[in-house]
Amino acid sequence: MALRDENKDLLQAQVELWNQAYSFMKSVAHAVALDLRIADAIRHHSGAATLPQILSGIGINPCKLASLRRLMRVLTVAGTFAIQPPEISSGGHDEPVYKLTTVSCLLTSDGVGENTASCLSPMCSHLLYPFHDSVLSMGLAAWFRNEEPGKCPYALMHGVTLWEMCGSNDGMNASLNNAMAADSRFLMRIVMEECGGIFGGIDSLVDVAGGVGGAAATIAVAFPSLKCTVLDLPHVVTKAPSVSNVQFVAGNMFESIPPANAIFLKCIKLLKNCKQAIPSRDAGGKEWKKIFLAAGFKDYKIMPLGLWSAIELYP
Repeated sequence: MALRDENKDLLQAQVELWNQAYSFMKSVAHAVALDLRIADAIRHHSGAATLPQILSGIGINPCKLASLRRLMRVLTVAGTFAIQPPEISSGGHDEPVYKLTTVSCLLTSDGVGENTASCLSPMCSHLLYPFHDSVLSMGLAAWFRNEEPGKCPYALMHGVTLWEMCGSNDGMNASLNNAMAADSRFLMRIVMEECGGIFGGIDSLVDVAGGVGGAAATIAVAFPSLKCTVLDLPHVVTKAPSVSNVQFVAGNMFESIPPANAIFLKCIKLLKNCKQAIPSRDAGGKEWKKIFLAAGFKDYKIMPLGLWSAIELYP
């Protein structure tokens, strides 16, 4: 599907804006890598190691494996480490191998080769210290070393989740709600222009974690006969404005979701709840496929929209 030039430019501008806004994450990733001594762990495997080998070498809980993969993705894109894609063998796909580069050799304890004078990790640790325990880093370094599974970095640092914090802090709640609504308004206008037909033929829709109804309001205007429901936490719903043809329901999306023909969704646990809420019907990226199948869906369609994608799932 070819996007209209105007929408393509807007989506690319959004990518550039996000890239600038999140540029600090590269510094955070390097601060965490130094704290965990990832370069040393790879060096101890002759300069090339798989993710499980790195995890074992830095001594963190195996439950952090998926998050370590995301951290290494940032560091390889930054050029600090190199990655060798997995090779297809008779037994399937092997693990990708992460390798030291000249840059990451400077972060090892013994520097480049045997030249300890080329070790710059103390200098980098000093430069990146502001990112180590700052609010920006959300305490990622401490979180990676924490043995407790399930607790997110924000909760470990603040003692409560972001959503719990918003529930008790009106200012933060308003800021987050306004941010999500603005993002929804921006994206949904493009979605309706480029692939609005995905909402045709359905009678009801639930926007899971739909905030103050930015996305649902756009859909309701385009499809007046479509019954739209927004499900979110009580402290979010109480601040939602009155929107024509949109009903707001307070609840926990991880517990249950109102029944509908179609649902917005974002994670495996949510996907399973969503599938239970959608009546069965006949209808016609490898990682996405694994997630969809794990949630119990049988078929899907993906329509790229710049940084985003519109995804249709069929139970």
